[in-house]
Amino acid sequence: MTESGAHSHVSGVCFKIGPPRLVGVEVEWFVHDDRCPTRPVRPQLLHAALESLPLGGPDGTSLPSGSRLTLEPGGQVELSSPPATGLLACVDDTRRDLTALRAAFAAQGLRLTGTGTDPLARPRRMVLDHPRYLAMEHFFDSAGPWGRIMMTGTASVQVCLDAGDADGPQAVERRWELVHRLGPVLVAAFANSPLLDGKPTGHRSTRQTVWSRMDPTRTLAPAPDHGDPREAWAQYVLDAQLLCVQRPEGMPWTAPPGLTFRDWIRDGGERPPTMADLDYHCTTLFPPVRPRGHLELRMIDAQPGDGWVVPTALVTTLLDDPVAADAAFAALEPLEAADGPRPPRSDAWLRAATLAMGDPELRRAALACFAAADAALGRLPGAERLRAVVAEYAERYPARGRCPADDQLDAHRSGTRRTPPEEAAP
Repeated sequence: MTESGAHSHVSGVCFKIGPPRLVGVEVEWFVHDDRCPTRPVRPQLLHAALESLPLGGPDGTSLPSGSRLTLEPGGQVELSSPPATGLLACVDDTRRDLTALRAAFAAQGLRLTGTGTDPLARPRRMVLDHPRYLAMEHFFDSAGPWGRIMMTGTASVQVCLDAGDADGPQAVERRWELVHRLGPVLVAAFANSPLLDGKPTGHRSTRQTVWSRMDPTRTLAPAPDHGDPREAWAQYVLDAQLLCVQRPEGMPWTAPPGLTFRDWIRDGGERPPTMADLDYHCTTLFPPVRPRGHLELRMIDAQPGDGWVVPTALVTTLLDDPVAADAAFAALEPLEAADGPRPPRSDAWLRAATLAMGDPELRRAALACFAAADAALGRLPGAERLRAVVAEYAERYPARGRCPADDQLDAHRSGTRRTPPEEAAP
């Protein structure tokens, strides 16, 4: 492998060019046992719930609508929807599969909890011993507690959209810029992680704060110096430190300290890297927006119940409706300085994680974005019910200077909630 070959491979694989059409969402949940919610869930119960699911989707192995399930290092369950043609199909498919997931877990006395950090003071532990996660633990532990908290104590909603067209109003460059500008508003409007180990942290989105303190070579946004996001991302990938190196069974995957993928290409190391190594390296990078052929937005805290629908609708309409996109650009322009630290360490992102909708500038931008999305949903046939759900959220939270984290803090202060709320679909 050469540097130029690796550069070309990343540019071609991570950005699929074409008219935006597909929408997907990944929703992550903590699992609590109603009989003893302050203790980690026994692995046997997790596996019993997963094994009872009604599989047999389009490929015979997924949930009815095609969603796939993965178990995260701390026992979080992640449901990844199939790519759907349009927002409405994505919401319907995901709701259908979540209904099956909730029922299977409820039968085992388990509850799915949608919060950005686990709000309960219960031991955090690795429930998976895959060599990838052991290497991640080793890598992150050298720089403080943040990596382990991320792996075992955080959960998110990730919205996935097509990268964009070659040019025009849906050009890749324009969509890439918009999702990064939109980031602090999404952090603030959907902040839902004010507690960690049962105590307030002083941050509305503790999850986002954790990400902002981790290895910058894999958690910062790519440098904006390159006008082409494909160029920026290729350079980012090559200059990121290796988190792990895949090895034969029984051997640890830990990587040499400080070695970047570019270094590995140049020096060869224990063996020369392959294209498979490069593809795997890309899966260990965690910037706020990760290109995986499509754009994967990673900055949104997990939401209670069917709250994931609102950020999915907001992001999709603002990106896919050209009029809404123009309005969003105008609303977001005051937030980001041209220089200074990159997201998520820039001023707007840090204020979003700490103050959320309590920040007047972020609140104004959020209200303008919700208004643009409302108008776009009014132009989308069949979206009346979804439009009402988004409008209700805007009225309940941004219009009042609040976010879901404030509900958690109110309950914590009053002592009325000692366990997470029931996570049933409304």
